[in-house]
Amino acid sequence: MEVYQQQRDNEYDATGSIWVRDKVRDDPTDSPCCSCIEPSASFTFKASYTSNSMTILNTTFRFFHSHLQMSNGNITAPNGDMASDTQANGLSADDFALYDRQIRLWGAKAQEQIRNANVLLVSLRALGTEIAKNLTLAGIRSLTIIDDEPVVEEDLGACYFLRDADVGKPRAEAAMPRIQDLNPRVTVASGGGLAELMTKDQNYYAAYSVIVACDHDFTTLNVINTGARVAQKPFYAASSYGMYGFVFADLVSHEYVIEREQSNMPTTIKAESLTRSVTSTSSKKEPTGKTTEIVQKREIYCPLLLANSSPLPKDILSNRRKLKAVPALLPCIRALFDFQRTFARLPDHTPQDAASFISLAKNKAGELQLPPDTLTGDFIKSFMQNIGAEIITTAAFVGGRLSEDVLNVLGQREQPIQNFALFDFETLVSPIYCLYSPPPELVMPTLNGHVGLLNGLDTVPVPVAEGVVPAAEVLELE
Repeated sequence: MEVYQQQRDNEYDATGSIWVRDKVRDDPTDSPCCSCIEPSASFTFKASYTSNSMTILNTTFRFFHSHLQMSNGNITAPNGDMASDTQANGLSADDFALYDRQIRLWGAKAQEQIRNANVLLVSLRALGTEIAKNLTLAGIRSLTIIDDEPVVEEDLGACYFLRDADVGKPRAEAAMPRIQDLNPRVTVASGGGLAELMTKDQNYYAAYSVIVACDHDFTTLNVINTGARVAQKPFYAASSYGMYGFVFADLVSHEYVIEREQSNMPTTIKAESLTRSVTSTSSKKEPTGKTTEIVQKREIYCPLLLANSSPLPKDILSNRRKLKAVPALLPCIRALFDFQRTFARLPDHTPQDAASFISLAKNKAGELQLPPDTLTGDFIKSFMQNIGAEIITTAAFVGGRLSEDVLNVLGQREQPIQNFALFDFETLVSPIYCLYSPPPELVMPTLNGHVGLLNGLDTVPVPVAEGVVPAAEVLELE
């Protein structure tokens, strides 16, 4: 296949990870030609990737398309042992042939969990289009799309699943057939419109494995987040504003596994931060003679409503260099949320709206205790000019990063986003900040220096990190 004819060293993919190819392979049934290096919590994009993003995405598409063609031809698994392992995990031989590279990357168990996932996607604009493509190709069970807005001509330049003949049709229904063509094994359906979704309770959200809402106002995101949280389901919110974007994650309480080569210092069961703790450790011997350590961790989250007013972490507030590195994008996004709550619309290019937005942005920068020179007139002007714009490259990066996190969460592998990721394509940086405040249902002090999650969200006590203020004190509870 064409993808195996190209040598790409240290190449960024659409999710921000680095794929290191060891050599060119002509045989698609050969051992994997790449390994994924875990992305750091804050990483810098290379400009060379941005200019070639569509080439890489098209190469990825050709790879999956070739696998789809292979799966229709009764291809048997190249490795009998792995085929048996996947079938034992609930995956068929056809699943193995179709998702071979993914299984080699993160294992049969994770792929089975992905294969059983039902995802609710709210909005199918440029960002939602990228997420729908990524998750469908990854092989989830079903994708339900909430978007009955009529297709307009502007959508044709942002959503490559739409055609001229689709203008006037409901957006989700018009795009469904072409999304389905990406992977016939995934059930793609329309879930109606946003107005209907706003009337649903937690029982509706309980049917889904993950809920993703894109490009909506703050109030709408909060309503969806609340329903998902009461149903104890992972929730993601994301938006792209021209050259800028963000991803927010509320996974309620999420456990995941990290496998790494065992070091001389054993990992201890303890709280690593206010939100993250190590819950168990084990090890296994590899055929190479090395010992792999398996560390299980838990992350706890707060809803968007609290994250939007939470302070920056103490390690940033106490470090002048880190505080100076916080981008102006953060207070501007918070200002946009407040503007939408106040005026129920996006700001226009008028002196009145500009004055209101600048005032809000300055207030948010003050609340975050950012240096006075963080927020500049040039950045505010650039941000406001980008509001409402959809740029495919930005949507590809933001959607790719969100999709990667969704797949990791479904497979319960690797560190998830905690909890606010920013994307600034003018400075080519993407920091992640833990903007956390304990939600009301969380943390009541119990015996032995532990805290537990209430209302059935969690029954396993989480060790309290040294120096962490108990949530009961934060909430002024007795």
